[in-house]
Amino acid sequence: MLTEHDCTIAPSTYYAHHKRLQAPSARTVRDAELKPLIREIFESNYRVYGARKVWRELHRQGHVVARCTVERLMRELGVTGAVRGKRIITTIPDSSVERAPDLLDRNFVAPAPNRCWVADFTHISTWSGVVYVAFVVDTFSRRIVGWSAATSKETRLVLDALDMALWQRDRDEQPHQRGELIHHSDAGSQGEFNWSSQHL
Repeated sequence: MLTEHDCTIAPSTYYAHHKRLQAPSARTVRDAELKPLIREIFESNYRVYGARKVWRELHRQGHVVARCTVERLMRELGVTGAVRGKRIITTIPDSSVERAPDLLDRNFVAPAPNRCWVADFTHISTWSGVVYVAFVVDTFSRRIVGWSAATSKETRLVLDALDMALWQRDRDEQPHQRGELIHHSDAGSQGEFNWSSQHL
């Protein structure tokens, strides 16, 4: 048909296409057999099994298949297992501690440097464990003016970041008056931010 329109194609292309039309490949047939089994195993195990566990269950049932094949078919089916991981919570509000008032009223714009500092801390997962990092940001310049890192969540971590920020301010000889700097933080209880705000 294409040769009638002066389109030349390689004979191998024609025969490969013709063969695909005749019968499905062994891989296609095998995939069609495995997909319902994979779906059944996934559904019967509360939709939490990943490729490794589905692959092991297929082997237990006597179906020898490569793990990469199970991964590929699960992707085609659009199913993924539950990912386990320890979620680290860095902010736990303490109901027994009186919460400091929000002096900024969620307005994080400062008219000049060293008028408003926002503090928080987070965790970073590393190969050797979790590292907690506290930081203080000047809302005028959006610059980190103080930070501290430790392997545990303690008040000292937050205070070290605050001390570094105060040291930076004094070192740079920034003009400041007592009471014009607001130190804002979240409501977490680990840092005892109520105390650290009075530390200024």
